[in-house]
Amino acid sequence: MSPETGGEIALSLRGVSYTYPGSETPALDKISLEIARGEIVFVTGPTGAGKTTLCLAASGILHHEYGGTLDGAITILGRNVRDYRNMGEIGRHVGVVFDDADAQLIFTTVEEEVASGLENLGISREEMYRRLREVMEATGIADLADRAPHTLSGGQKQRVAIAATIALGTKILILDEPTAELDTEATAAVSALLRRLSGEGTAVLIVEQKIGDLAAIADRMVVVEDGAIAKVGSPAEMMQESVQEQPAGGEARLPAPAASPGVPVISVRGLVHRYDGVTAIRGLDLEVASGEIVAVAGENGSGKTTLVKHFNGLLRPTEGSVTVDGLDAATVPIAELARHVGLVFQNPDTMLFAETVADEVAFGLKNIDPGASEEPVDAALREVGLLHRKTAYPRSLSRGERQRLAIACVIAMKPKVIVLDEPTTGLDARESGRVMEILGRLRQDGHTIVMVTHDMRLGEEYADRIVRMELGRIIHDSGIHEEEPCPKLCSTSPGRAPFTASTRSPN
Repeated sequence: MSPETGGEIALSLRGVSYTYPGSETPALDKISLEIARGEIVFVTGPTGAGKTTLCLAASGILHHEYGGTLDGAITILGRNVRDYRNMGEIGRHVGVVFDDADAQLIFTTVEEEVASGLENLGISREEMYRRLREVMEATGIADLADRAPHTLSGGQKQRVAIAATIALGTKILILDEPTAELDTEATAAVSALLRRLSGEGTAVLIVEQKIGDLAAIADRMVVVEDGAIAKVGSPAEMMQESVQEQPAGGEARLPAPAASPGVPVISVRGLVHRYDGVTAIRGLDLEVASGEIVAVAGENGSGKTTLVKHFNGLLRPTEGSVTVDGLDAATVPIAELARHVGLVFQNPDTMLFAETVADEVAFGLKNIDPGASEEPVDAALREVGLLHRKTAYPRSLSRGERQRLAIACVIAMKPKVIVLDEPTTGLDARESGRVMEILGRLRQDGHTIVMVTHDMRLGEEYADRIVRMELGRIIHDSGIHEEEPCPKLCSTSPGRAPFTASTRSPN
């Protein structure tokens, strides 16, 4: 039900403009939007368009938690956000899920995480456990109840954050990139749950880059560009018009790598890894050759991130061995491995803490070379197209710019191997293309690239080879360059031969 059909208005923004502290350009420019009880509104638009700021405004966070300049009127259930005492009071009516699941998970088990909000609602123990079981089953995390959140994959963490918010039973849900890290099955489950909640009268505001299952369940689609609403219409009509009209980027054929892959730079033998008794990697063998771009693909919880964290010592093998550039990753100090392997995390914000973009890049470099000059910092920023932002505050950058900054922090240290965990999550097509072009140039300069993704299309378009994982094992390893036309990140590369991987049961 929409406002046009006379439904009760749950959330209203009228002429809302907002400028962040220290900025002269408005992040929101005269936004007007109403969402009725039981309505699902899907908001999309390019990276940096102001979508997350819209969520912050609609939830009351901008008024109660941020500085800056906020104009216009925002009402929640007919009451101006200024009249609520604090976010605690607003939280009784509005549930919010942001794209950084780690920032929302603080308890020791998944069950405690989901139950924590229910315990403050004053409902009976019986009702609490009924709701707890129902939402955990609906979001596909019932089997994770006793797991510690920090041991989960990014997609699993995202599902836990969604479950913890939905369990509260608020009348309004605001979801910022809720399925960015979810595989197809999990996305479908979340879509079905949101549709059911809307049928029960919940107003739902969804911000997403991916136009798929969630757009299909929406009543209206809104496109935001440069902080303003550019288009509003039915999802069917707007998907036919191709909502994201910007070019994908990365369409041009890039130069071939400097040489064919050489000897293995990463060698994994019989790797087993357990978290608190849960086996995440099950007797895995893998080799990655120097100069390759390898995509490690699979569904949420398949073990992708667990595998690559062994490459730089963030995790150590429970059994088996991992060798990187001739070093035993099980015993070599992390600081030493960092000279050989750089890891760009799934969420770039977990890497950013300095006051300027240049300081951010210089931090890691100074750790391995205290006497380093400013030149490699500038070179890394130039490579990712951010040299003109070197004095900017990192958190003021768009999501795509922050992702490129995280890459710059790694490449400034010139590691032989660069590992990226979901490098295009939350990015629009243009920014995704820019990131992949950067990876192509890095490979041409002699780096080996390993990228974790649950997006098979990304691997098929850009990688030399796809390694597919399931339940902690490799189920397929394909040298796609031999079977299909050469992917976008290489033109011709004669003589390339795929390495094979095998799996075996842990002892």
